[in-house]
Amino acid sequence: MRMETTGLEAEIETAKRQLLAGEVEAEEFFCMLLSLLGERRTRTLLPNIIQPLSPRSPALHSQLLLLHQQYYLQEPSDPHDEELEIAIALSLQEASHSLDVPLGDTCSISKASFTDAAKKVTAHPGNTGYKTSLNTKEDTRPSGELSKARVGLHISDHGKSDVDGVYNGQPEPEDCVLNTGDDIYPIDSFRKPNKTKKNRRGRRRRNASVPGCPVAKKPVLVWFRRDLRLYDNPALVAALELGAPVIPVFLWSLNEETGQNFTLATGGATKFWLHHALFQLNQSLIHTFGSHIVFRVNPSCADELVSLVRETGADTVIVNAVYEPWLKERDDLISEILKRQKVTFKSCHSYCLYEPYSVSTEGVGLRGIGSVSHFVSCCKRNASAPIGTPLEAPSSLPIPSFWPESVDLDNLNLAKMPRRKDGSEIDWAATIRKSWDFSEDGAYTCLGNFLEDGIKHYDKESGRADKPYTSHISPYLHFGQISPRTVLHEAHFTKKSVPKFLRKLAWRDLAYWLLVLFPDLHVEPVRPAYKSQRWSSDQNHLRAWQKGLTGYPLVDAAMRELWLTGWMCNYSRHVVASFLVAYLHLHWIHGYRWFQDTLVDADVAINAMMWQNGGMSGLDHWNFVMHPVDAALTCDPYGSYVRKWCPELAALPDEYIHKPWKCAPSQLRRAGVTLGENYPHRIVVDLEDKREQSLRDVVEVRKKYPEYTDKVSGSDMVPVPDHLLALTFSCPDGEDDVIRSRTGRFLLPVITRKEFKYKTLQPESKDNPYNTVLKGYVSRKRDETIAYMNERHFTASTIHEGAQLHERRERTARIMEGLPQPRDPTKTNRRTPRSDPFSIIPPAYFHLAN
Repeated sequence: MRMETTGLEAEIETAKRQLLAGEVEAEEFFCMLLSLLGERRTRTLLPNIIQPLSPRSPALHSQLLLLHQQYYLQEPSDPHDEELEIAIALSLQEASHSLDVPLGDTCSISKASFTDAAKKVTAHPGNTGYKTSLNTKEDTRPSGELSKARVGLHISDHGKSDVDGVYNGQPEPEDCVLNTGDDIYPIDSFRKPNKTKKNRRGRRRRNASVPGCPVAKKPVLVWFRRDLRLYDNPALVAALELGAPVIPVFLWSLNEETGQNFTLATGGATKFWLHHALFQLNQSLIHTFGSHIVFRVNPSCADELVSLVRETGADTVIVNAVYEPWLKERDDLISEILKRQKVTFKSCHSYCLYEPYSVSTEGVGLRGIGSVSHFVSCCKRNASAPIGTPLEAPSSLPIPSFWPESVDLDNLNLAKMPRRKDGSEIDWAATIRKSWDFSEDGAYTCLGNFLEDGIKHYDKESGRADKPYTSHISPYLHFGQISPRTVLHEAHFTKKSVPKFLRKLAWRDLAYWLLVLFPDLHVEPVRPAYKSQRWSSDQNHLRAWQKGLTGYPLVDAAMRELWLTGWMCNYSRHVVASFLVAYLHLHWIHGYRWFQDTLVDADVAINAMMWQNGGMSGLDHWNFVMHPVDAALTCDPYGSYVRKWCPELAALPDEYIHKPWKCAPSQLRRAGVTLGENYPHRIVVDLEDKREQSLRDVVEVRKKYPEYTDKVSGSDMVPVPDHLLALTFSCPDGEDDVIRSRTGRFLLPVITRKEFKYKTLQPESKDNPYNTVLKGYVSRKRDETIAYMNERHFTASTIHEGAQLHERRERTARIMEGLPQPRDPTKTNRRTPRSDPFSIIPPAYFHLAN
């Protein structure tokens, strides 16, 4: 970073005024000069900078010269040391003359050392005409001239200032300015010297009042991964607490980051975001602290980290933990390697609210595992540490004296665009680039805008795809540009802590906990029986779904938004997932992999959990299926979302915008829509028949593997991981949650969709009372409006009272006759009944710990 020269001079003058006013000590002033000028310029420029202090405060002047001497004049082999000693000696002599005090009273430097330096002045060829005296105020110097050798600046032919050693006793030019270069970095921490131990190289013992050299401490490597932020960054704060220079590092290994077994942890969209997020973080470090990120590329991060430790001499590496199993194994391996080399590897927790490895089921049991409420109960009871409060961003960053080599960010090939045969570039990320602010400030802007306006609608209108009622912070959370703890506290302290919004943070923690328990969550169904489920292999259907050409406008609009912007709201994700699994009957693995490649917030844990649940293989069978047409009443009731992303349908009337196949041919012509040409026909016509086939396939799997079905409850059962089982046995009711199978493994009954149980018992039934297909709402406020009219409008309230009277009579008659009560029609579309203990999140989860 190159600063303006006048700005640098102003900072130095401000520092001198603070020094004279007693606001900063001499050691702090010396540190400021080091941070502003760097070691090389401070070495040569300090005597000139502090010369005006000599008549006003000779004690400060002498102390600063002493600091300068002890900081630099340790190596007698340095060719510049003799000239510096001469300059310092003459400056000290001048200070003692001006105040008529002995030299020993103005500073703690010994007279013997000063005498040695003075002899060098006398013997120096360039100063033969001058004499120095220690005990007299007489001066044989020419009047009006400063007769000491001055370390100054040389004005080059191009008008730029440059350090050029000594001016041979001549005054500096009036227009001489300080040169500022890219090696000017602030340093804000000093190490206290050892008062008793002598330097092993035979150098002078340091004065106890002089701070040690900040760059003499071994530097600390801060390895950035998915914590690309300055605010609330525990690893960065831990590095600063060591008081040593900090070297930010980013290592890239595509194989390690992508994962194994088709994990696809880093897709094209996430790599593109990562490139720009790293660029923004690097710019923040440069402009704020004068620091920068050292970028390295290596197939093995362990090898590259060991190489960096060797190059820099670092004795500590600090990271913020990542919790994917393969990355956790890599961190453990690196820790062992560095430990053998006497290097500390410290891992801090910040990516989740609760560390996944610390969450235990002890005292809670296993029944209900996979639901967010069960997970919250485990966190409340067994949390190893409180959530805590966000940490402030550092105000300064110690800079090393030596920077290791760094490759250019572009060499990581994170945002490299493909090229056509003619050499032209295919900029598939153009809309993504325009749609997002990739900086840490962008994260706070999104969160602030949401807390200011969107959160008012979130509780009842979060499913609206046509309105900005969601926070859009998921990619920032994924890359750690904002911490979940910050989101929690911002929502709490703005008094807008809507439980439904904060519940998403609990879902995020749950996903990582499940990935820790089931490391193959992204490739293997959690329910073993479903591994043999039959799926469609129609690749044409898959490609149509990926490209947004299914013929169903809501699905197509969502998939096109995903491709162009790398994002879609949560409700839209459910819609397209239901369409792929329940209606196209394609394996959920295809959806997981496509999302991993196209989402800017693609997260292995969250994606795998959601697709497993939506694909009927996860721990929590979601009790709903989104109909591609009916769901539009909830997320896009007026068609504006479809018109934005499917502009070929923009002229259709509202009643046909989500079902153009029902529109009259004349209206289609007026709207400029030709089905099969500029908008595709539906790839699946009979949706109910397709979903019925999906249900039959599930029943077939359940009957084929009866050992994985609980005979009492009819629920599916899954094997329990050994370490989780051990914790379960330690709690009183643990054994009640587990069933021993005939193979000797322990199987746990898990949440199972009721329509699957019913279909298993009555496979030929067409009238399933547990139909999970949701009907959409035009507005979630409709029920509130009806309630208001029933209360205020006389006619409506009268009719309502009559209906209630009839219901009471009917209910009483059924009770007297021993008949079952009729089902409440208002609750047919609920995901789970209110009596379900796992449908409500305990508010205590979000209480902030002290």
